[in-house]
Amino acid sequence: MPEMLDRAGLSVAAPLAAFVEEQVLPPLGIDPGVWWRGVADIYKSFAPENRALLAKRDALQEKIDSRYVAGGAVDEAFLRDIGYLVPEPASFTIGTANVDAEIATMAGPQLVVPVLNARFVLNAANARWGSLYDALYGTDALPGMAVPGGYDAVRGAQVIDYAKAFLDQAVPLAGEKWADCRGGMPELRDPSQLVGRKGDSFLFRHNGLHIEVVVDRESAIGRSDLAGISDVLLESALTTIVDLEDSVAAVDAEDKVAAYANWLGLMRGDLEESFDKGGRTITRRLNPDRVYQGLDGDTVTLPGRSLLFVRNVGHLMTTPALRLADGNEAPEGILDAIMTSTIALYDLRGLGTYRNSRAGSVYIVKPKMHGPEEVGFTNRLFDAVENLLGLARHTIKVGVMDEERRTSANLAACIETVKDRIVFINTGFLDRTGDEMHTAMRAGPMIPKAEMKSSAWIKAYEDRNVRIGLAHGFSGRAQIGKGMWAAPDRMADMMDQKIAHPRSGANTAWVPSPTAATLHAIHYHQVDVFERQEEIAREAIPGLPGLLTVPVAQEGRNWTPDEARDELDNNAQGILGYVVRWIDQGVGCSKVPDIHDIGLMEDRATLRISSQHMANWLLHGVATEADIEGAFARMAAKVDVQNADDPLYRPMSGHPESLAWQAARALVFEGLTQPNGYTEPLLHAYRARAKAAEKAG
Repeated sequence: MPEMLDRAGLSVAAPLAAFVEEQVLPPLGIDPGVWWRGVADIYKSFAPENRALLAKRDALQEKIDSRYVAGGAVDEAFLRDIGYLVPEPASFTIGTANVDAEIATMAGPQLVVPVLNARFVLNAANARWGSLYDALYGTDALPGMAVPGGYDAVRGAQVIDYAKAFLDQAVPLAGEKWADCRGGMPELRDPSQLVGRKGDSFLFRHNGLHIEVVVDRESAIGRSDLAGISDVLLESALTTIVDLEDSVAAVDAEDKVAAYANWLGLMRGDLEESFDKGGRTITRRLNPDRVYQGLDGDTVTLPGRSLLFVRNVGHLMTTPALRLADGNEAPEGILDAIMTSTIALYDLRGLGTYRNSRAGSVYIVKPKMHGPEEVGFTNRLFDAVENLLGLARHTIKVGVMDEERRTSANLAACIETVKDRIVFINTGFLDRTGDEMHTAMRAGPMIPKAEMKSSAWIKAYEDRNVRIGLAHGFSGRAQIGKGMWAAPDRMADMMDQKIAHPRSGANTAWVPSPTAATLHAIHYHQVDVFERQEEIAREAIPGLPGLLTVPVAQEGRNWTPDEARDELDNNAQGILGYVVRWIDQGVGCSKVPDIHDIGLMEDRATLRISSQHMANWLLHGVATEADIEGAFARMAAKVDVQNADDPLYRPMSGHPESLAWQAARALVFEGLTQPNGYTEPLLHAYRARAKAAEKAG
């Protein structure tokens, strides 16, 4: 345990105190004593209310559980009676001001990246621009794959044909196809699409996104091209969420300081990471802005980096990095709000190498809020942080993750409580499914996970989210987002399916990698999202009945032994494959092989679904304790094999002393009692034990 220091009546872990007082505050000219007194005042005001809100979650869940056990209907009337549903607000339009174009008036991909991995963070921030040639050449987005061992000219020709066909659609020429263009200034069907030049290269704009056609006749690719085109660069990840929450394993002061230090490096613009690649040391840094010559001879400067959000943790978790006067751990989300906003002053004051928000705002995504009361708490917390830092009201913007059932059912009221600072709503299918299952845990056995995406509540959830956002003025003011494509190696499938997100009226959607961002950007050239939003805004908002349809199996449904075993194995393998990296290595998000050895991006949200599903089947007798133990035993052996090449991996099969093994089982067998079915309390406890064991030798 680190030494704890007194700061204005708070007990602060020495590493956190040193980081704040030696690295963060001095260049800002902020007196540490004044700052800590302000922090203490915020905790004095907000920590008791934070606890009360969590107690209300428990009280509502207890009433719902009791109603199901008694055989009563948990319908709209009942939910209104207990205060789970609140009245719809009167008509309103959000009034958020000073919002950057990437959020308000542009449509494009969004990355989410764990803050603790500096290399990944830098790659994501630099994914504002991506090579279409590279994205196509190295993935299955096009049929076949490149032959290894140098440049595959056949694959290269396939890539070039696709890229030029894309240009024909996005930037059509007046009298020819791009494949026939022989160089020089092409004649465009719409001359206004040409924005500028960089040497012989051209900069175009389509659907609000930029495209650079790189002309370099000296390059290997350009020499063999009629027009000398060596690449097509797409404006790709317009925004990136730097994540302190679901994708990281941060359980103590050491972890929190590492997370905040990377955020500080981003805001100062000096974050860098070096690594070995093929025997050479490569250093990653933030990309500079991109400079072109405009048609009138003036300079055109475009951002070279993604606009960065930062995702704080939710209201549930506490942190040992800071303890209150009563000795209890402090709510972690309050610390995140204070720390990430203080660090963002570097950007607001122009103290960094680059600017993040040119509109002068701080963008914080707030996850796992349950209903408008909790959203209102966040709004007032941000007021208090602005007061601490001397910021104008609503400088700190909020992105509301629509990923809990009580938020979905009261979405308009949630938006209304933050109507002057909201910049984002996003449907989080994974956590939303986990909360759906835990809320209705005692309603009956849940349908298999594979059937969830076609269930009535999912369609209502996705449709209501967009339509409610549009009804309250999001178009042109804020983002409406959709969820993650979880299979980074399956780009062909992504290209077939993820176009549904811009077609749904969402002006952003999550992707798992910079390459996926470049490919998904094509969809925003194929769909004019803001035109779609105008069409959708004329449609009625679906009512609550669909949203409140619980995904329980039809009465009398019986699973065959094989069906039940397959479902349990699938869940157990996913749990073990993710948890073993979380507990033993502190990896909060990674590409984990699934039961079919397909790599999927896993984080705590996917874990919540799998563990709650198994707990539900155990509760309702679809599976016995022995069935679940059998699934874990079988899948531990499989996960061991899948990780055999990882020198840091610790086998679980036959090793009951494995803390990862113990944590995975606890998530299921203690799943009923976990607050709202969240996995964080158990993961943090077991990871802390693992870290202590490592330090003890």
